[in-house]
Amino acid sequence: MYAIVEIAGQQFKVERGNKVYVHRLEANEGAKVEFDRVLLLDNDGKISVGNPTVEGAKVAATVIAHVKGDKVIIFKKKRRKGYQKWNNHRQSFTQILIQGVLGKGETVKDELTATRVVRTQGMRPKAIEVAEVEPAAVVEEAPVKKAPKKAAAKKAAKKKED
Repeated sequence: MYAIVEIAGQQFKVERGNKVYVHRLEANEGAKVEFDRVLLLDNDGKISVGNPTVEGAKVAATVIAHVKGDKVIIFKKKRRKGYQKWNNHRQSFTQILIQGVLGKGETVKDELTATRVVRTQGMRPKAIEVAEVEPAAVVEEAPVKKAPKKAAAKKAAKKKED
C-alpha cells in the first residue's frame, strides 16, 4: 500500500516504514503528525485518485529529527567589472518516519520506532544514522578508542628499545 501525499508544498510517494526528508515542519522531535492531502492511494492494486484529494485518507508519521541539508554555494561574477558576490545557503529539513497509509476510518496498528545512533570518531560526531528497531530492543554503543598521537607513539617505541 502506498500513497502520493502533499507535504509542505511538495509531493512524495510514501509507504509504511519509509524515511522521508521534507521541508522544515513546526513539530518537535518524536511528535506524531498526520497529513490529509493524499492525492493518490494504492491499496494492493486498487487505485483511488483524488479530486483534488482522496476523501478520508491520511498518512501518519513520526518526526525523527530536524537537520540541515548540504551547503549550496551561490557565486555571481561579471568579468572586467570588478563585481563578485559570494553567498551560501543550507536548507532546513525534517526527517519523518511513515507509520502508515490510512484509508477512511483506519488507524495505525503497531507503531514503528526509530532510535538515533551517533557514531563518533574522536571528539566530533561524524555521521548520524537512524535505524528502525523493535520497541523492546536496546541499542548499545561501543566506546571509540582514540589513536595514540605520533609523539607519544615515538616515546613508547624509544622506551621499548632502551
